Amino acid sequence: MASTTGIKGEPDNGEQDNGRGIGAHDDDEKKYARKKKKVTRDGMFLLCGEGPPGGELSQDGEYPSSEDEEFCCTCSDDVYPMAVLPYSTHRDGFIYRFGGGWGKDYCIADRDETRCDAMMLSNPKECMFSGATCYQHRPGRMLQIFSLKLAKCQVAEGGPVELYGYIAARDILDPLLNYVVNVNRDDPILVEQGSLIEITGPKRGIELNYATLIEYDMRIKTGKQEKDDLQLIDGVSLIDELSTYYIREPFTRRMHGDCGAVDITLVCVSDAVEATVEVVVSEVRSNFSLCVGCFTSGLDQEIRLFDGTISESRGLRRSVVAVAMDTCIDVKLRVGSGDKDAEHCCTFKATNHGYTSQLVKVKFAIILVKVTWSTLSMLP
Repeated sequence: MASTTGIKGEPDNGEQDNGRGIGAHDDDEKKYARKKKKVTRDGMFLLCGEGPPGGELSQDGEYPSSEDEEFCCTCSDDVYPMAVLPYSTHRDGFIYRFGGGWGKDYCIADRDETRCDAMMLSNPKECMFSGATCYQHRPGRMLQIFSLKLAKCQVAEGGPVELYGYIAARDILDPLLNYVVNVNRDDPILVEQGSLIEITGPKRGIELNYATLIEYDMRIKTGKQEKDDLQLIDGVSLIDELSTYYIREPFTRRMHGDCGAVDITLVCVSDAVEATVEVVVSEVRSNFSLCVGCFTSGLDQEIRLFDGTISESRGLRRSVVAVAMDTCIDVKLRVGSGDKDAEHCCTFKATNHGYTSQLVKVKFAIILVKVTWSTLSMLP
């Protein structure tokens, strides 16, 4: 699996909006429920539940099933569950034995990180222009993840838990792992129930011109050995452009697991380009707190890029954001020391290529904000 124990995972065989297309719900109880059906190696069937039943493929290439068996997840807190692809769990090794269909199309057996970097088309040489607009490298539909939250944890007991593992996207541009979160077991993160999980990716923009897989294997560290750890979430879910095209605002889905759940907030951004945000702090005069967030495409949901203390000159981790053409990305800086915070906003208008930057001088330092623009792919 990729990666509960390291940056590059290995198979582990030893162990809303508005309710569109999410099943039935009424005034008393909101529930997603669907009969389990036969699933062949080349078939794809969405379900929401704790995972597939045990069993091997029969001679006709099907897993055993019962027409009377249901997989249900309760919709709580007005957050609908994210459907899980069948036979996609890592810990029991099912995902590595399901060799056809989406498993083959998205190269599930390949545990390497995506080869494509951000800013690949920020300065291309083969542009074709109509006026000032390049029509050789056009915008497209992109998936933007706003936040991840530890919604439920059965072992939290009022305090933080140690989490490790990964959440990654696989798209048709390059179906290898594009990590949104990737935490080594030797260096777990402390998260309380109801708190955000720090997003450290993606490495590049996430394409959504067809369908994108969200693959996840997050665990709770409880002891000295990995076999004693508890499973938080495990599986693969699918996001496609058709079901998200008309949802204009960020929506939240809940990834349920054996010992808890994680909420993911995301949206499809149409006619989008990739913005790579880089923040460099220099001439630091004294320690200060810095919170960097951004708002994209006129949406009012913040994407948290950095929140910490600055004690010396440094560059922050770069962040990749989807931005719709003819809109802007607003990068907001909250700078403070003690009880007083000052806010600064840098606005950048989306374009196909190139970069723009702004310099912000504050009491404690000088902050450079640079945004580099790129499309994800060019027309064939």
